Amino acid sequence: MERKVVTKPQRRTGVREAAAQATRDSILKSATKVFAKYGYDGGSVEKISKAAKSYDRMIYYYFGSKEGLFIAVLEGIYQRMDDAEAAIALDTSRPVEALTEVIRFVLGYYRKNPEFVTLLNSENLHKGRHISKSLRAREYSSRAVAIIAEILASGAAQGLFRKDLVARDIYLLIASTGYFYTSNRHTLTAFLGEPLESPEAITHWEDFVIETVLRTVRADDIQDNTPPHEENTKWQKSQPTASRARSS
Repeated sequence: MERKVVTKPQRRTGVREAAAQATRDSILKSATKVFAKYGYDGGSVEKISKAAKSYDRMIYYYFGSKEGLFIAVLEGIYQRMDDAEAAIALDTSRPVEALTEVIRFVLGYYRKNPEFVTLLNSENLHKGRHISKSLRAREYSSRAVAIIAEILASGAAQGLFRKDLVARDIYLLIASTGYFYTSNRHTLTAFLGEPLESPEAITHWEDFVIETVLRTVRADDIQDNTPPHEENTKWQKSQPTASRARSS
């Protein structure tokens, strides 16, 4: 009598891969929140695995170590910003408008993504020792600088922008104005006695940064008819006299 062999159904490889990717993504998402809240030192593997509803061993399996996970988190926040910037519809043949859009994007991104700023603050406290080990971080910054370089080249070709500009310098100028304002908004609000998170204050700062950058890049022979930026805007006038004096 012939014996019938019964085999157990095999799980498809694609299903296993999808489950593994879901676990990895869950750990990474939870790690981003935990590191943003507690910093690198306070963001323990135990807290992250608990937040991800996973196990410590899975963190080591997918990322090798806590440091490896932190580097992946940093790469992730850079990549998300890079992807968002790449999605902007920029017309470099209109360099003034294109550069303005880049400025609005950068300032707005910092404001809308506080975890990005918090995580970078944490990494700067460690003097960048983790992100310096990343093999991918530089590719994200290079795209941002390349976009600005293209805009500056278009503006220079049209006689609108200076020809001696360095794209990296303009990138740092834009990034610093957005990053500093966002990362220090709470202490500066107390120090200056002005509500820096109010819609009026945010709009005021954005307009000022745009004007500052455009004045920096414009060709010397271009006549600028733009009125000087007013110091006493609506949101500042609403502040007590003592507060305005402290900010002068």
